[in-house]
Amino acid sequence: MTIEVRPASVFEDVRKVIGPKSPESTVCYCLSYRIPSKLNNQLRGPARGEFVAELCRADPPPGVLAYDGDEPVGWAAVAPRSDTTFARNRKIPHVDDLPVWSLWCIRVRAGHRKQGITHPLIAGAVEFARDRGAPVIEAYPLDNGDAKVDLTMAYAGLRKNFERAGFTHAADTTSVLAGHPRILMRLDLR
Repeated sequence: MTIEVRPASVFEDVRKVIGPKSPESTVCYCLSYRIPSKLNNQLRGPARGEFVAELCRADPPPGVLAYDGDEPVGWAAVAPRSDTTFARNRKIPHVDDLPVWSLWCIRVRAGHRKQGITHPLIAGAVEFARDRGAPVIEAYPLDNGDAKVDLTMAYAGLRKNFERAGFTHAADTTSVLAGHPRILMRLDLR
């Protein structure tokens, strides 16, 4: 299997990885950290998909997709921190004043998990940010040690996967997800 990571500019491919089975459903669509909570709560059903379709047409698009051939098999959300709710998040500290980018969601489609797709997704998100001038990229993964993590909450990523990608622990946070502390990890891109 050869995985290629590309910018998430094709909405139908994004929908296949993070969209609901029914367009009428109101699911995350990876918007909860991207937009203010008031707007997130207002976007219901098809309006969520329409909003994400607009993001896919924007420059930069909302993240990257991993492909196995022509099949989208994974997603990573990555954007300037200033364009996300992490800009104002009191639980995730700011380490310095650099215009960092955030990588906050990684998802691999069912049927494609446990095949190492997370690693090229992280690398692809790093390159995506680097190509757009990011001096530093941050992630806020779970510091779960060897404890098992519920797949629904594993979207934040795991510390060990970011360490493998060269990220280092930069700060503790007061954020907890699925009973596991989240930490702030960074990779300098300069």
